[in-house]
Amino acid sequence: MRRLLPALLLLVLAAPALAQERPLTTQPVETIPPGELLLQLGFEFLQDARFPLSGLEGDLSRIGVLDVHMGVSRAVELQIQGTIRQFLSVSQQNPAFVAPSLSRGGTSTSDFGDITLAAKMHLLRETESRPAIGLRFGFEMPNTNETRGIGLNTTNIVVTLLAQKHFGKLNVFGNAGLGILQAPAGLFSQNDVILYGLGATYPVHKRVTVVGEVAGRQSTRSTPVTSALVGTGSRSEARLGFQVFAGGFRWDFAGLAGLTRDDADSGFVFGVSKQVKLFPGEAPR
Repeated sequence: MRRLLPALLLLVLAAPALAQERPLTTQPVETIPPGELLLQLGFEFLQDARFPLSGLEGDLSRIGVLDVHMGVSRAVELQIQGTIRQFLSVSQQNPAFVAPSLSRGGTSTSDFGDITLAAKMHLLRETESRPAIGLRFGFEMPNTNETRGIGLNTTNIVVTLLAQKHFGKLNVFGNAGLGILQAPAGLFSQNDVILYGLGATYPVHKRVTVVGEVAGRQSTRSTPVTSALVGTGSRSEARLGFQVFAGGFRWDFAGLAGLTRDDADSGFVFGVSKQVKLFPGEAPR
């Protein structure tokens, strides 16, 4: 990761950006053109974040929220998502399944973020009477260390159906699907959750776009801190912000609010995006 980061940063500084939906998490149907690479790098700050598996609460900072998208054909896009480093300033520690290893006298901890590999397919184009339809499936790898208290160190599978429709300048897109989450505190157990997201963008100026969403997951089972499914419960978050096109980059900023008991109370995110042409014309077959 240390060797890869400088190369990615050089690419970010090398070519002009095209609009994408960061700082939102809801996926649009549109894919990256073949032979092009979209690089997105951001920072997140979450106030009063909660981690039921370890019982920790505090302010979480995510540095290097990395999102790489590569167009491999006219209708297929590959994605790599993850966080280079995250830090938690601990304000409270409750009894929990995992006893975390803390630093600085029990006031902080840090860890890498889990990496997700995903593919998105554009199945049907938008028409006057029908939205565009797509499909995304992903695999989240267990890169975190549960003893650090931030991650779950589990393997998860997600599949979502995507829809997108334009109403004049207003661009509306939604996701609905299934997440199969490995139980972090029990053997041979999993929690099946319903994934959802509804986002929209609206340009208010040729260089400024307002963006917003509500996205999360709904657990189909109870997940108290005493169960093997702890940490896989319902989560939901609302974001509202804007994108600014300046200096050949696309800059973004959004405020957020947690909507469930286990979500962070509030926070903000910001980042920068660039799109790089890897091959002239279409990607090689």
